[in-house]
Amino acid sequence: MSLKSRGVAERTSRSVVSQKWSLLLCLGSFCAGMLFTTRMWIIPEIKGGIARTTTVDAKRLKLVSEGCITKFLQYKDVKLVSQDIFGKVSKTNNAIQTLDKTISNLEMELAAAKAEQESLLSGAPISDSTTKRKYFMVIGINTAFSSRKRRDSVRATWMPQGEKRRKLEEEKGIIIRFVIGHGATVGGILDRAIEAEDKKHGDFLRLDHIEGYLELSAKTKTYFATAVNLWDAEYYIKVDDDVHVNIATLGETLARHRKKPRIYIGCMKSGPVLSRKGVRYHEPEYWKFGDKYFRHATGQIYAISKDLATYISVNQHVLHKYTNEDVSLGAWFIGLDVQHIDDRRLCCGTPPDCEWKAQAGNICVASFDWTCSGICRSVDRIKEVHRRCGEGENALWKAAF
Repeated sequence: MSLKSRGVAERTSRSVVSQKWSLLLCLGSFCAGMLFTTRMWIIPEIKGGIARTTTVDAKRLKLVSEGCITKFLQYKDVKLVSQDIFGKVSKTNNAIQTLDKTISNLEMELAAAKAEQESLLSGAPISDSTTKRKYFMVIGINTAFSSRKRRDSVRATWMPQGEKRRKLEEEKGIIIRFVIGHGATVGGILDRAIEAEDKKHGDFLRLDHIEGYLELSAKTKTYFATAVNLWDAEYYIKVDDDVHVNIATLGETLARHRKKPRIYIGCMKSGPVLSRKGVRYHEPEYWKFGDKYFRHATGQIYAISKDLATYISVNQHVLHKYTNEDVSLGAWFIGLDVQHIDDRRLCCGTPPDCEWKAQAGNICVASFDWTCSGICRSVDRIKEVHRRCGEGENALWKAAF
């Protein structure tokens, strides 16, 4: 074979080989492309991935929601527990208050029993407390040996007499007595005059006390101690014999407070302490008070509940007496859990003041003149005050305390 022929044959052989490899390369590339494309575009895997992501998120949402629900339930439980605790605390406070009142009542009953025992040992006749009649109020009218005309003027106006007074005690449970002690000379002319007057009217409460203006604090203390041992009443009242009183209105006023313990009711004031000698209402122990007194009821009329009267009776030997009896009474209650009730109807003025108030439907409990510490010229004027400011006789018998 010539050289030329052999060269043609070699070119033909190489061309065939190149075509075969080209075909193989094309097939290989196609297969590789298909393989690559299939691995990169796997829809199920992507859907599966999305499904897994959704499931994870759902689980997270479920955990969060379960956490919120748990916290809500915990909050609700805490709220219920708190309400239960507050309810128990409230009940506990009510129980403590009830217990406090019970202890207070027991203390007062013990004090009353002690007072009766002391009175019995001292020789004073005391009736059995279990059979003692219950009264609503005891009105003690403070009077003096020289005040016969004042007493008669009171008897002629607001104080029932004879059978009416006995009916007042039986039906309404109201005791009214003029309160007086003894003269410096026991059995002297002053005492005999009171005994004769008492024999006629039967409306005196005699005290184991020597009368004297500077002894009013001692007289007040003895009055409450004596009255609480003689009569088992809800209230004890002290009033001066130159003051006009509407008994039914007084009873209705006190009845509003009968469920409260340790009541001290009157026209509360806090006047100046008078240190200069020679003036009215001079206070020898002025240095104890400063410029003004503490709040206390004015002395013309005031009322205290039985527990306070019992307190005075039991502790009468250690209660300090100041010159002014209204100051003394207020001082005895300092430090005690006493309810001071300021009621201005217990200190109305004389006509026209009390008359205007009566016409307006606000009847006064008591009327007097501040300038005179009582009704000025009471013997001459108390009938006029009674006519213009009195509640009417029927009011007392219709009243239900």
